[in-house]
Amino acid sequence: MTEKPEVIAIGSDHAGFCVKEFLKGKLSEWGFGVADFGTTSEASVDYPDMIHPLAKAVNDGAYARGIILCGSGNGVAMVANKYPHVRAALCWKKEVAVLARQHNNANILALPARFINNREAEELTRLFLDTAFEGGRHEKRVNKIPGVF
Repeated sequence: MTEKPEVIAIGSDHAGFCVKEFLKGKLSEWGFGVADFGTTSEASVDYPDMIHPLAKAVNDGAYARGIILCGSGNGVAMVANKYPHVRAALCWKKEVAVLARQHNNANILALPARFINNREAEELTRLFLDTAFEGGRHEKRVNKIPGVF
């Protein structure tokens, strides 16, 4: 019996659309399934309309990991991080992507599409997907993230 490939949730606004489409091809090439939450073109849209459903799906366990994109990466990360079981990390450098996984157990990668090129997006995505959470002293910190206020 063959194991089903992990499905990665992916979504963007208009600014991230082209990079999202590029990454969908890479994810398929690497053997992942892809669940595309939109958008479907470069026509202007409001990023929360795509990111709320994606983040809710990750939060609820339908997908273990996701990738979200907008111009700066900030807006999509802010929306995704409203969900208690989502840890969206804005990554623009290799070291940040690795530490987001190793130390923070990030489950959503937020990319700034206007500040990285396709090659960088590919590299950041690969590092994010391939890097394991270290656990240990980081686990108790990560468990405190949802907070009670």
